[in-house]
Amino acid sequence: MNAPAAASVPVLLDVRDDFPILQHPVKGRRLVYLDNGATTQKPAAVIEAETRYYERSNANIHRGVHWLSQHSTDLYEQGRQSVRQLLNAARPEEIVFTRGTTEGINLVAHSWARGAIGEGDEIVLTGMEHHSNIVPWQMLCEQVGASIKVVPVTDSGEIRLEDYRALLGPRTRLVAIAHVSNALGTINPVQEMTRLAHEAGAKVLVDGAQAVAHKVVDVQALDCDFYVFSGHKLYGPTGIGALYARYDILKDMPPWQGGGDMIHTVSFERSTYADVPQRFEAGTPNIAGVVGMDAAIRYVQGVGLEAIADHEHILLEHATEGLQALPGVRLIGTAGQKAGIASFVVAGIHPHDLGTILDTEGVAIRAGHHCAMPLMTRFGIPGTARASFAAYNTLDDVAALIDALRKAQKLFGTGR
Repeated sequence: MNAPAAASVPVLLDVRDDFPILQHPVKGRRLVYLDNGATTQKPAAVIEAETRYYERSNANIHRGVHWLSQHSTDLYEQGRQSVRQLLNAARPEEIVFTRGTTEGINLVAHSWARGAIGEGDEIVLTGMEHHSNIVPWQMLCEQVGASIKVVPVTDSGEIRLEDYRALLGPRTRLVAIAHVSNALGTINPVQEMTRLAHEAGAKVLVDGAQAVAHKVVDVQALDCDFYVFSGHKLYGPTGIGALYARYDILKDMPPWQGGGDMIHTVSFERSTYADVPQRFEAGTPNIAGVVGMDAAIRYVQGVGLEAIADHEHILLEHATEGLQALPGVRLIGTAGQKAGIASFVVAGIHPHDLGTILDTEGVAIRAGHHCAMPLMTRFGIPGTARASFAAYNTLDDVAALIDALRKAQKLFGTGR
């Protein structure tokens, strides 16, 4: 039986009923879904928007003269406006739809970076980056002769600005950094990091995959050059995301994929390309995904991103307190500024075993290296157990997590 929630502490949000999947038990138990860092569940409004699109609006976009094509195009471009508003971009042309964060980073690496980064140049990353913000830059460096410098991570899971500043130099061309660490929950000081990078003459790409669903993002205030995120971590569909790029940069970037809908003219002698952002959206896009992501953005804006952040902070505080009270539990990532992610290891229990045991209690967490193997190496561990929170989680969910961990420790004989 789950421990009762602390009734004296207010939970700011009550939106669990908006999510159909949470109404279905798992293995006969109430689903406690704490794997939101990997993907969030979808509210009925998103599911219904995608269904409604296929039932009433499905057609290919751009250039069609019939009503369905024009209507579908309107929905698609409405989604672009929603992303522009979510990020406070200056204009909708600065928004390029992608399959997600990974594709957005690769787009920048293949298009902008190949003309801007060359032999002897440097790219600065932090030691907490996701593999999708490491591997594309490694591939680029191998091809052009550039190199990567890494800002070290402290024992608390933070970076020191003095360490970062020391790595910036005359050959720094790009800084690519996570807004929020997916493995630690650390919120990085990206506005100040961007300012320092620009002083050094470098461009800045921000990986916002773990930020957009948990805090207000303003790319104009951050002053970053590129910002990427995934819809499926924002209560939206999988296979859709967006790249923000400053218009003065984007308009001069060459296309990275060729095909239909990204051209002005085609002949066997040469082709001319469409204006941005269409230049980067070759082929038939994920139109339904854009419609679903639009609905997801409207949903989170209706709930309120500041309210979501406050709600998740309460959950994180309670989870942290509960985890610290358990013997043999070590928190990985104790930064002063954190989003709703609690990563930890339990003495005597491998994270994968822990995840399996918790699953029998209906508690879904993530176990492993979280696509951050260099970070795990830095902490001397193979991986962590990670509980990550969303707007629909409750104090009962936190209590269920702690109760399940006690049962796991008892099973392994490692608890009190």
